[in-house]
Amino acid sequence: MGVALGKINFCLNALVEKGSIKLENFRGANNRIRYAYILTPQGLEHKALLTYKFLKRKFREYSEIKAQIQTLSSELERDNPDLLSDPDLRQDFENFT
Repeated sequence: MGVALGKINFCLNALVEKGSIKLENFRGANNRIRYAYILTPQGLEHKALLTYKFLKRKFREYSEIKAQIQTLSSELERDNPDLLSDPDLRQDFENFT
């Protein structure tokens, strides 16, 4: 993935200190390789908030792109209606207008 192990360890420890995740021994193993990082309720709440913000941003981007497509499609229909003779393009055009 191109990320140094030390960087991952630093970030995981910070999340443990913050309370977003907790470290649990996996199957009673004695070495650190067998530990599991468990998302805490606080971590789950934070993840849900990040997901909400991400989706809100993506829906806004989608609306902006859709508006741009509608504007460009209207200009195309006005300036070059013969380009819309392609049935697939015409169908896509009609879906946005």
